[in-house]
Amino acid sequence: MGISKHPSKVTLPGADKPYPSILDFLASRFPGINKESWGQRIAMGKVLDWDGNAISPETKYIPFKRIYYFREVEEERVIPFQEEILFRNDHILVACKPHFLPVTPGGAYVDECLLNRLRQRTGVDYLAPIHRIDRETAGIVMFSVNRKTNTLYHALFRNRKVEKTYHALSRCNYEPIKTEWIVENRIVGGEPWFRMKTVPGVANASSRIELVGNKGNLARFVLSPLTGQTHQLRIHMSSLGFGILNDRYYPDLQPESVDNFDNPLQLIAKKLKFIDPVTGKNMEFKSERKLQY
Repeated sequence: MGISKHPSKVTLPGADKPYPSILDFLASRFPGINKESWGQRIAMGKVLDWDGNAISPETKYIPFKRIYYFREVEEERVIPFQEEILFRNDHILVACKPHFLPVTPGGAYVDECLLNRLRQRTGVDYLAPIHRIDRETAGIVMFSVNRKTNTLYHALFRNRKVEKTYHALSRCNYEPIKTEWIVENRIVGGEPWFRMKTVPGVANASSRIELVGNKGNLARFVLSPLTGQTHQLRIHMSSLGFGILNDRYYPDLQPESVDNFDNPLQLIAKKLKFIDPVTGKNMEFKSERKLQY
């Protein structure tokens, strides 16, 4: 069994009284783990309260408090691709992630994630992702290695001070009239929980999309997300009729299956560019990973 050495956290959401038990909350929040298993974890001291103490069945539910737990998986599949460390100083570490590797522990993955691989390689215990990309997407990810400056780098992304560039492939059997688009809409959580959807309302997602080449029935795109919603680029490409090659979620959800390592999602986080908030230097990082073009 794989057991994470580092705790994951979840915030107890606001709720109407009478509040649920923490056990009931965990069972409903994580339906892939049955209630009996959560009860066993609590009994074994594997769920901690906001002060780091093991909770008990009597621990009260307090809205907006965080609790901590250690992810467990029966059998963890090894991702047979290697990450690359591109840069590291006293404040940040920049890595290039392969396809299929999650950034942080989640679902069926504990040790097989970029965060824990980097902890093992560098010996740096404090590593915190400043932003994330999908497990299926390859490319650039930046981490904080310094608690004191963490918020400065988070602010870069929050305030849209980072220039992000992605490359993508789509099947295309015709010559599009347009080659450039700005897509803006509102993206929210959908069904099932891991799939997003667009709804009417104030736009919270914006992307610039450019068609830059054709080869046979494949079209190559350069994507510039101006915001950072989950699955934003996959949804925006799909909305234009250019679903990203090998996308199992959009435009249509494909049946669940094991990863096909020969056919990764053709989406790469190719470049990050920003002014370092600590040093004032212009920083630019590029992935050398290639599309199947």
